[in-house]
Amino acid sequence: MEEEVHRLKSLRPLHIWISSALNPVCYSLIPHLFTPGLFSGLPIFSLHLMDTSGSEEMLQALKMETVDLAIPRLHEPAGEYNDEQNDKDQVAEHFHRYGQLIETNAQKDVRVLVAGDFFINMKCSLLIENAPSIDPRNFVAMTTQLEYEARTQLAQKLSVKTSDITNVIVWGNISGSFHIDLQRAKVFRYDGAIRGPDGFSQHVMEMIYDWKWLKTDFRSLLHKHRATISSKTNKATAISTTNAILAILKAWNNAESPEEVFSLGVLSTGQFGIPAGLVFSMPVSFTDGHWSVRSDVIVTDELRVNLDACADELRMERDMAAKTLKNDA
Repeated sequence: MEEEVHRLKSLRPLHIWISSALNPVCYSLIPHLFTPGLFSGLPIFSLHLMDTSGSEEMLQALKMETVDLAIPRLHEPAGEYNDEQNDKDQVAEHFHRYGQLIETNAQKDVRVLVAGDFFINMKCSLLIENAPSIDPRNFVAMTTQLEYEARTQLAQKLSVKTSDITNVIVWGNISGSFHIDLQRAKVFRYDGAIRGPDGFSQHVMEMIYDWKWLKTDFRSLLHKHRATISSKTNKATAISTTNAILAILKAWNNAESPEEVFSLGVLSTGQFGIPAGLVFSMPVSFTDGHWSVRSDVIVTDELRVNLDACADELRMERDMAAKTLKNDA
């Protein structure tokens, strides 16, 4: 018994906390979190599950299923039940509290990834504001799923695979007013008049001649895409959300090509004329486990108008959250 106590004390596990653990996304995500190579080294994992809907019994069932995975490097998962709705006021209160808990309990090198369908930028902003001793660069909001959905629409238009479209940039409010920027977007293996060897690519904007589709149908299809899938399955888009989360975790925790462009909601320090202090989706690249904003992206006059509109909406959301918290104080 003493040896076992000593062994447990000597462990330095990697703690993973998941809120909204009963969301269908987590049923798809949890088994993949322990895939070799996702996190550098071979850490021991301690998994903490928090529930924001359903019941405590459902959370216990999820813990039992997680134990049944029989993963050697996983401690028995812990769980905590609390109630939260997707009402903006409730979101503000909960993420204000979550930020305080991170400030009080987490190590300073903690990394936080915010994903979901509602107020993603605002949630990330509240966490940053309430964990002032932690580097704001350790908090990001996931745009990747939206980026992949945009690539899907472009791929269908050009009759290629989604993976053949790269470097699509998503600006702004991830779950609100956003702008899709194709200035760097490329298409590979496009069956057009010009063909090339493996690795040959062409600019997406030069291959799509239907400007009306780009201005109207493309955006409409993109806004409806996730809802269309959910209406057919009566479930959240768990597989695509899981894939997007894993893509960011892999890039963030491992070596990644600095040439690959990702879209990520990060705290603005004034880049591209975006107001400092807003969590804003913008182009980044990952190098040696760290992200940096791409400085080689051109902001045209048309793009500036769109960025300003996104910033106005994000400021409004931030002000409403602050008002809610002030009234509850």
